[in-house]
Amino acid sequence: MAYQRVEQYEDKITSRLTENYRESIGLLGEDPDREGLLKTPERVAKAMQFLTQGYHMDAAAILNSAKFHEEVSEMVIVKDIELYSMCEHHMLPFFGKAHIAYIPNGWITGLSKLARVVDVYSRRMQVQERLTSQILNVIKDTLNPLGVAVVIEASHLCMMMRGVQKQNSVTTTSAFWGEFERNESRSEFIRLIGSKLH
Repeated sequence: MAYQRVEQYEDKITSRLTENYRESIGLLGEDPDREGLLKTPERVAKAMQFLTQGYHMDAAAILNSAKFHEEVSEMVIVKDIELYSMCEHHMLPFFGKAHIAYIPNGWITGLSKLARVVDVYSRRMQVQERLTSQILNVIKDTLNPLGVAVVIEASHLCMMMRGVQKQNSVTTTSAFWGEFERNESRSEFIRLIGSKLH
């Protein structure tokens, strides 16, 4: 019954979004009744629900679902994690790669869970700076490691398609905590991920 209620709620949201996108298409000067656009409002509604599904996901629960006790304290790095997000200022996509490292302090998590944490926070209305900090903070708070490092390199369509229209620009953000606030650990991480960050 609970699943059915959730499904009914999602259908209601899809229906309301569809109506809004249909109206928006008309306001932009197009004919929403034109053959090629008849199903576009519903498609966009479903696409936006997919692109913002992170609001309904719990990053800490994901990490805890594969949390294991291990007496290791070597740096763990997962690099080149693809990410796709939505700029909250213009509702245009930004996309790129996230690089994550942590130094365990008695606990590790499944490597795929780090990639899923990126999805949780990137599938929301975002700014890259906040996204970087959110990923770091949930790993820090859930695994209690000796240190965490996150670097994100992304291209923003709000800069590429509109505004300054700089197609080759890449934005890099970073966040370091614990052991990674030391130059030695941070430099090793940057070297291993091959980032141009200095």
